[in-house]
Amino acid sequence: MKAFGRLAVAAVLFVAATDVQAQGDLWPPLPQQGFIAGRTATRADVAAGRAVFSAESGGVSAGKPLKIAIPQYAYHKEGGKRTPVIVVQAEEAQGLQLVGVRLANGKSLVLPLKSVQLLGKTPPGK
Repeated sequence: MKAFGRLAVAAVLFVAATDVQAQGDLWPPLPQQGFIAGRTATRADVAAGRAVFSAESGGVSAGKPLKIAIPQYAYHKEGGKRTPVIVVQAEEAQGLQLVGVRLANGKSLVLPLKSVQLLGKTPPGK
């Protein structure tokens, strides 16, 4: 029974240490470039990697910037899962509030603002 108890404690400590390491790796520093703030994005911004999407119609912007801090940390909420992201763009277009986000693996997504929990400029746990 003692061996089982030590094994269980070792397993709990391993999981806790792994979780702390994983949490620390999830939040890189906010980018100094590669985002759009205070204006709507153009197709050229998307092509240059500064934006995730462009709400243009016929070469004219169909959106307006949302008044939120860019860039900032956030969680993408889907079901019971929260995925760490960095918000690099936020616009309203055709009645939709949208954000462009980047995942830790470098992939980009366009999400409804309501599916994102904004966290500000300081990573969680700091």
